[in-house]
Amino acid sequence: MNGTLFERWMAEGSVSIPNMLLKSYKSIGLTDNECMLFIQLHVFIESGNYFPTPGELSERMTASNDDMASMLRSLIGRGLLGMDQYEDKEKGVYFEAYTLQPLWNRLIESLKEEEQIKKEVYREKQEQNVFVLFEKEFGRPLSPMELETLKIWMDEDHQSPELILSALKESVLSGKLNFRYIDRILFEWKKNGIRSPDDAKRYGEKFRVRQLQKSGQHDQPRKDNGLKRPAYNWLES
Repeated sequence: MNGTLFERWMAEGSVSIPNMLLKSYKSIGLTDNECMLFIQLHVFIESGNYFPTPGELSERMTASNDDMASMLRSLIGRGLLGMDQYEDKEKGVYFEAYTLQPLWNRLIESLKEEEQIKKEVYREKQEQNVFVLFEKEFGRPLSPMELETLKIWMDEDHQSPELILSALKESVLSGKLNFRYIDRILFEWKKNGIRSPDDAKRYGEKFRVRQLQKSGQHDQPRKDNGLKRPAYNWLES
């Protein structure tokens, strides 16, 4: 008996439900009943019934035929459920079918929006970190003009917070901690296609070696109080 029931269970098969539907249906405006309706539609479609009636759907849910028909109309009107028309070439007839593609598209949009929000939150934290570290290195609150310069670098020049902090570090190591010097560094990097701190590090090392060679120095950059000072002067590039 148990074997027969198990065989029947296995014969029913299974359907994969995207986690994004279960995770995000509320955020895209679906109710619990509407989400379950989509799951039932998905099951019907996967089993070959592309246009289940409200009555067939109602048999599997607690909603009445009228409620089911109302939900279907609402989902179509909100652009979450689609209707397609297909041709049965053997019979020479057309038939209608539900398509869940609008739902999948909306879930993808929701995922993109979620990722965009995460990026914006991360960027806001990084930008705030820029202000904090600049004030720490300068040892004082930044002036309104300096704050505006930082905003221009990020908002108008589209310099990343990471690259701005690399330029700050470069100016500190060069012993020239001022906004004019940092601005010159960022200008040179942008002109030469420098987009990441790693690119900036390699670019700076290349020019320091070249300047040492021009000056006839073949030793390491000089040290002041144990700190290596870069030999490259960005204001004279």
